Amino acid sequence: MYHILICDDDRDIVNALNIFLDSPDHRLFSAYTGREALEILEREEIHLVLMDIMMPEMDGISAMAEIRKRSNVPVILLTAKSEDTDKILGLNVGADDYITKPFNPVEVAARVRSQLRRYVHLGGAPRRPEVLRCGGVELDDRAKSVTLDGEPVSLTPTEYEILKLLMEHPGQVYSPKEIYRLVWKDAPFGSENTVAVHIRHLREKIELDPAEPRWLKVVWGQGYKMEKGERT
Repeated sequence: MYHILICDDDRDIVNALNIFLDSPDHRLFSAYTGREALEILEREEIHLVLMDIMMPEMDGISAMAEIRKRSNVPVILLTAKSEDTDKILGLNVGADDYITKPFNPVEVAARVRSQLRRYVHLGGAPRRPEVLRCGGVELDDRAKSVTLDGEPVSLTPTEYEILKLLMEHPGQVYSPKEIYRLVWKDAPFGSENTVAVHIRHLREKIELDPAEPRWLKVVWGQGYKMEKGERT
């Protein structure tokens, strides 16, 4: 699953790029200023950034320079044909590529794939830990095993993938539709009940008291999350 951040002050462009890049393999984040983009990068694991140059509050060049102080995530600049000087400046401060407006959807998809492949498969991206822990719950992705306070827990493949998704991002809330799209790799139509049933089964297996869960929490009206916490 690749996390892609799209940043442009023109909401129509952001919406168009969301349509171009919509895929079961992508989770898309939207920002409308350079400052918003930096805030998202602080709290999310992002694998690629599409960044407009001309924006209010903080332009794309300034945001690009800030990104490079903390991350080597690939950045593709979104530019107008008249912004040749800014393209060169952006590349000089660390941008990986640029795309000129108006966009060709095929070109956008190809450039995104190229940068993701280079970053993820050629060693640029930090590796995810293979053993995940949230309090007393431990998931070993090498062995495909889960334990609760050291005792083995038997999960179905779907339950395992839901738990892994939530444990990879402790404290982050996922809606039922997001969980369905990311785990089932399918359009999330009518997915709420399906996800709710699997969450209930998961709680019965990893919570000492499923009615008062310590780890797998519901955020009413929003979704589910794994609580951050130390082993007690």
